[in-house]
Amino acid sequence: MARIRLSIVLDSGARIGAGKIALLESVRDTGSISAAARAMEMDYKRAWTLIDSLNRALDQPLVERSTGGTGGGGASLTAFGADVLERYRRIEQAAAKLGSADLKFMERHALPEAGPKI
Repeated sequence: MARIRLSIVLDSGARIGAGKIALLESVRDTGSISAAARAMEMDYKRAWTLIDSLNRALDQPLVERSTGGTGGGGASLTAFGADVLERYRRIEQAAAKLGSADLKFMERHALPEAGPKI
């Protein structure tokens, strides 16, 4: 089925797209950047780089880390991060709804095998 894949590009060139949003959801669900990375089969360094890029792209952090104690450290979405996540999903849903008829049109004309994806 045809679908829209949303990527928000800020004036700075920073991008917020499906992968970073999925990582934010994984951090929210696991309470840890390393657990989120494992759940997504992603290298921790890559996950940390993506989180850091999000935290640097906006005027407030989206993810906060807590240092370890007896149970170790963790990470959580800030209220701002949860708001960004919710707004991204809302934009994504609105775009899918707005483009529904056009997506169906393209799907009807799509070949089952399109060759190399470039």
